Amino acid sequence: MRAVVTVTGSDKRGIIAKVSAFLFEHNINIEDVSQTILGDQFAMIMMVDMSESKEAFSAVAAKLSALGEQIGVTVRLQHADIFDAMHNI
Repeated sequence: MRAVVTVTGSDKRGIIAKVSAFLFEHNINIEDVSQTILGDQFAMIMMVDMSESKEAFSAVAAKLSALGEQIGVTVRLQHADIFDAMHNI
């Protein structure tokens, strides 16, 4: 299953490392990534493949949200189908 991870918040060292390490540890493959820094604000969007992950989508989403709180950013996980549907309306 494909999903989209978004990360937003104040820029600081280690955001990419911590989020990508989490994904690796949960057998989630990063297929595409875009990130930028706008002033002091960090923004990243990742397209990921969760087909090898053994955890439920909701559990991964909750853990990513908790990771975001730990590192001071907002991390969201959403089904890619949501974005596909928006473009087909």
